[in-house]
Order: sequence, then structure tokens, then C-alpha cells
Amino acid sequence: MSKSTTSRNKTRRLSESFKQELPAQHEGHGRLFVFEGPDGVGKTTLSRGLVQRLQDRGIACRFFAFPGVEEGTLGKQIYDLHQEFLDGKIQAIEPTSLQLLHIAAHVDSIKSQIIPVLQRGIHVVLDRFWWSTWVYGVVDGADHDSLHTMIEIEKRHWGSVSPAVAFLIERKTPYLEQHTKRWRRLVREYTKLVEAERQNYTVRTVENERDIEFSLGKILGHVNRVIMTGKTEDSAAKGIPHSAVHRLNVFSSLSPARPTVVFETFWRFAAKRQEIFFARFSGCKPPWTKDRILQQYKFTNAYRASDRTSQYLIRNVIYTGDQSADEVFFRTILFKIFNRIETWELLQSKLGEVSYADYSFNRYNAILSNTIRSGISIYSSAYIMPSGGTRNRFKWKHTFHLKLLQQMMRDEVPRRLADSSSMAKAFEILRAYPTIGDFLAYQYVTDLNYSTLMDFDEMEFVVPGPGAKDGIRKCFKDIGGLTDAEIVKVVTEQQDKAFEKRGLTFRTLWGRPLKLIDCQNVFCEVDKYARLRYPEIKGHSNRSRIKQRYRMNPAPIDYWYPPKWGLNSRIGADCRDVRIQESKRE
Repeated sequence: MSKSTTSRNKTRRLSESFKQELPAQHEGHGRLFVFEGPDGVGKTTLSRGLVQRLQDRGIACRFFAFPGVEEGTLGKQIYDLHQEFLDGKIQAIEPTSLQLLHIAAHVDSIKSQIIPVLQRGIHVVLDRFWWSTWVYGVVDGADHDSLHTMIEIEKRHWGSVSPAVAFLIERKTPYLEQHTKRWRRLVREYTKLVEAERQNYTVRTVENERDIEFSLGKILGHVNRVIMTGKTEDSAAKGIPHSAVHRLNVFSSLSPARPTVVFETFWRFAAKRQEIFFARFSGCKPPWTKDRILQQYKFTNAYRASDRTSQYLIRNVIYTGDQSADEVFFRTILFKIFNRIETWELLQSKLGEVSYADYSFNRYNAILSNTIRSGISIYSSAYIMPSGGTRNRFKWKHTFHLKLLQQMMRDEVPRRLADSSSMAKAFEILRAYPTIGDFLAYQYVTDLNYSTLMDFDEMEFVVPGPGAKDGIRKCFKDIGGLTDAEIVKVVTEQQDKAFEKRGLTFRTLWGRPLKLIDCQNVFCEVDKYARLRYPEIKGHSNRSRIKQRYRMNPAPIDYWYPPKWGLNSRIGADCRDVRIQESKRE
């Protein structure tokens, strides 16, 4: 067994030993917020900054650090000893012995300082946790069994106290000069440990690549939620990524977020775009709006499922053919990889039927390769499919994507998705595969949720994409410590009041209100709209143009939605009314 495999097994063993459920903290206790990461990522600056922000708001909060910073404590003595070792004043300290000293300092601080402070209802921000003992011990060659025993001792003295949120601070390169090889090993060990610990309590990773205030704002969002609701972020304890919302009862309003004029446009855009949808559905001739920007440029519908490509996917791909889990998953992901109706119809014309039962990598690859050679595009321009980078040893990226789909089928992903307890869990399964990042995983899980494979409430989970994040930045001067996902959630939940407040009539999708995925999309489209309407208001990307102009596709769309939504009979009734009105006009 390799040393790296042994390390992974030890990390897993360490996590499993602490997986037992701890008693809940007393309601009057303060909360513990932990900051971790290798040297040079800015965690001490951020943790001290958090304490200052909370104290400025009148919230009782104390800063502590492991092994210790306060004069006259055992921790400070061991900290000074460690520094002397780093400065070369002490010739050597055996790695296991060094970590044993650190654990002694931790226990002393836990018992004599941290627990008493928490019991008085004061929040504690802790710079380093037992994670550092494990990670630095592993990297420096300490005995793993000894490390495991040490940490069990520390956990015993924490008792029922566990982190409300543990923050792992990340950077691509450290602020201060570090031994590069060792620093990279520390990063890898932290990553492995965090993936295991997500199952035990809330863990949030924070990329500290921009200015400190920006990172601190993200951290404050998580801390505010815990302090204001009095609850830990249970969703993260179930392994849900930090960008998601999973049945969170967070803020009842957007306060303390500060909206801009673009946020007013958000609601007007949604209402106008839906007016265009129904005008076209009713057979009205263009133009369907007086808004010049909407006339000239291409925007998606207010409801994602109403877009032409989504409609084709639902009717002609998902619900046409064998409804077994394997076949539905295979067809859906194959279509979404290219997200192009013409590519799907090309495969159908060559193969007769697109089916996993008679799937042949060589046949599919040859068809697509020959199409590319003839100069025909096989991928949609709606978003860029990653090529796989160094993982892709093939000439074309479609070959890599076919291999990826093949591997997912071998890994029984359809069955695992069908067995998922939540949309977020299904997201995680997809997110684990190469080239499938947050954006694609959320799009794929949404499309699969249209099918019979899964049936989750679209209000339980959202992962804002890059365009939506830009739209949010334009809609709000300051998001007030909320996450982008929380902004989407609150906005979606308040849609009825928001339209009414502005005197807008919003015609829902035959009784179906906007869901999280829809409002996420509207934020993305408002980002584009604001480039021309409010060019002075910038997002992250600083894009100033809208690339795609509107070109009318005369082919009618026979609207049809997932049967489980219960909309199709209402659409049929509306179609009959439209035909009757047209007949009367004739």
C-alpha cells in the first residue's frame, strides 16, 4: 500500500471516529467559529477582522488562537518554543513530540479559557483547530496512530461543543514565502480532511484571492445566518456545497442588502419577458414589446423550461423513449453535453434511435468526428463545455465527453441519482466528475429533475452561475453578508409582493410561480440587459456588449412541460381559446 493511500485511509478513519452525533449546545451558549488553512492564506487576518466586525455591531465575541497568544498561558509558551524551533534556535523537535505539545496547549486553552467564555454566551473565533495537528503532523512525518490518539483526547475535552462553522481559507499561492513543495502538500491534506469533515458539521471553503474585505463579506454571510437564526447551517453538515441553499430559513427580507436601480429592472424585465412569451403563444404578430433592447437582442424566457431547447429536451428527449433510469439519464446527459437540437437530430438520423442499450462509443465518436471535419459545429454557443484540460488525451473534446458519459454509466450514476435524498445530493454526485463544475452540475440536475428519474422541489436548492452572480452585483450595491444563493432564495420567495409593490402584472406559467432556477436565470439575463440600459453599473466581468441579436425562429413550439407539474391540460385549454379567437377574427 502506498504512503498516499495510507494517509487517505487514516484521514477517513479519523473522520469516522468523530462521526457520532454530539449533543446540541445549550441555547444560551456562544457559538464557535473556526478558521483553518496552511500558513500564508490570510486566515489570522480574516479571523481577527471577523471579531472586529462583530464587536463593532455590539456582539460579544472573543478571539483565540492555537496554540495560544495570551501572555502567561501554556499556549503562549509553546507558541514561543515553536517559533524558536522555526528560527533555528532549537536544533530539532521530533514531529510527533511537537504536535503533542500543541495538543497540551489546546486542551489547556479549551478548559481554562474557551469553554468558560462560550458558557457566558460569548461567541469565539478560533484561529486553528485540531485540523492543524493532523495536517501538519501528517506532512511533517509524525506517527499517524499517535496523532489519532492525540486528537481523540482533544475532542474529549471539547465535549458537546463543535464548530457552528469551520472556515477553510484557500489561496492559489501564499501571501508569504513558503517552501513550495511542503505548502502544496499541506493544501492537499487540508482538502482531504475537509471532504471528510463536511459530514460532521458545517464547513465552508473561502477563496481569499481578492481583497480581504471581499472575503470577509462572504464569511460574514455565514456567521450572520448562525447568529441571527440561532441554528447551525445544517445543510452543510449534510455535505451541501457553500454555494447552495437547501431548505434554509434565513432572512425574511433582503435587509441588510442594498438594492440599485437595476433591481427595479429585474422585476420589470421578468414581467415584460413573460408578456412576450404569452403574446407569441397567443399568435400575435411581432413586435411583442415596445422595449427596444428586448426587440433587438436575444434573451431567455422568464421560465427556463419555456426556452426552445428546454422544450425540445423535455418532449423529444426525456419523455420520448424508454423511461428506465439508465435510458433517461443517458439521453438527457448526451443531449445536454452538446445542448444543440441539430446534433441530437444528426445522431438520430445516423443511428435510428439514441439508446444506451445499443450504445457504441466508436459509432458515436465517428459520427461526431466526421461532422466536425465537414465544418459543422456540434456544440451550442449558449455556454462553453470544458475540454478536460490535461485529462483530455484525445484530439477533440467530444471524444472526452463521450468517455466521460460512458464512465458515469459504468459508475451507476442513474441509480445513485434515483436513490438521492435531495437535489443537493444529486448535484454532488454529478459535481464529482471531471469538467462538471458548479454551473454544469446545477444545469444537469435541473434537467434530470424534469424527468421521472427524480422529483425534487425546485425551491430547495440553487447554485447561481457566473452570469447570475454578475446580475446580483448589478442589482445590489452591497449584499449585506448574504450569499448569492440566499439573495436568489429571498427574491424568489417574495415575488408576489415584489410585483404587487411595483404595480406590475406578472402572468405566471399557468399557475406555476417562478422557481429558484428561473430567478437565477433572470438575474443572468438582467446582467445582459443592464449592459445597455445601465452601462455605468458594472458587474464582475465588466462586459459591455450583448453578443446575440434576436433572430426570429418561425418554427412553432408546441409547449409541453413535465407531466408531474400538472400544466399540460391548462395549456391545451389555452390553445383552444386561442384557436377560437383566431376563428372569430377571420
